[in-house]
Amino acid sequence: MNSATHFFLGANSGLGFQNLFGKFCAPEDFYDLIVLKGGPGAGKSTMMRRIGEAAEKRGEQVEYLYCSGDPDSLDGVHIPRLRTAVVDGTAPHVVEPKYPAAADRYVNLGEFYDIAAAKTAREDIVRRTEEGSAAYRRAYRALAAARQMEESASALAAEGLDPAKLLRRTGGIIGREIRGKGSGGEERFRFLGSLTCKGPIWRFDTVDALCPRVYELQDPYGLAWPMLERIRAAAKARGFAAVVCPDPEHPDRTQHLLLPELGLAFVTSRDGMAYPGGACRRVRMETMLVPDHLKRCKSRLRFIRRVAQALREEGLEALREAKSAHDALEALYHPHVDFDGVSKAAAREWERIEARI
Repeated sequence: MNSATHFFLGANSGLGFQNLFGKFCAPEDFYDLIVLKGGPGAGKSTMMRRIGEAAEKRGEQVEYLYCSGDPDSLDGVHIPRLRTAVVDGTAPHVVEPKYPAAADRYVNLGEFYDIAAAKTAREDIVRRTEEGSAAYRRAYRALAAARQMEESASALAAEGLDPAKLLRRTGGIIGREIRGKGSGGEERFRFLGSLTCKGPIWRFDTVDALCPRVYELQDPYGLAWPMLERIRAAAKARGFAAVVCPDPEHPDRTQHLLLPELGLAFVTSRDGMAYPGGACRRVRMETMLVPDHLKRCKSRLRFIRRVAQALREEGLEALREAKSAHDALEALYHPHVDFDGVSKAAAREWERIEARI
């Protein structure tokens, strides 16, 4: 197994910001859950990356959890064997210790701000913060409208669904692939990707690292999730550990399913989320529709998709504006941060972690 995997705990969607921090940050699951506090530019992402890289050098499997607002930054780093994680506990995914020191605890990077100096930039800090918030509001309005259009397309396509055919195909996959008994492992929940300021980013490299065999569900109209839910239920019933990747637009639906114990994954693939790898099998979900249904509604579907794409582009532009405002905000803070102090704090935390290797 590769030494690192890559997921997201947050995602931008037509429902607003979606996050899985509540599922991930259960202190009962950790020996040490380190919650970083501190504002923009305080060094949270840098600290997490240093700890992750140091753990990799010591041969540990490391899970990197990226920020949907800035996919070059981290929201968390997880070292599974040591039951240790470091997470950004600030808004919009606030995390508070439940069993302080015993299981989870704060590390306050805000103490490395020069508070008196930062107050001299108060007006600019407030302005840039408000600009970023306003940009996110615009982004989510546009993405909400795009989601409505995509729901219309999905509903229109689903009118032609042949449920019996879908059930037979799903049953065949389960009978062929979900065999034997697993370790009794739990389901873990992660987003495989998100729409970001850099466009849609999907970490299919992690799929390939964990699962040599991949079923690509080619699904332009959102028809694959019932198949995925049945496969997920079958894998759970046989005790196979799973990484369940929800759909950011429908958090109650499975969008991708990874079964590392079987070396097997099922990924949804469509425009903006196209699986680039070599699939062992490809399932065209359009073949689950009654013949000629798509032909009858082709022009309507094409129009809906054009409108949805335009709205998504509007949302993407607003996400770029939010990122620009955040960059400007960090630039205001950086001169007033004691980065030597942040580095020493990171070294202290790594010493505590390393002592258990």
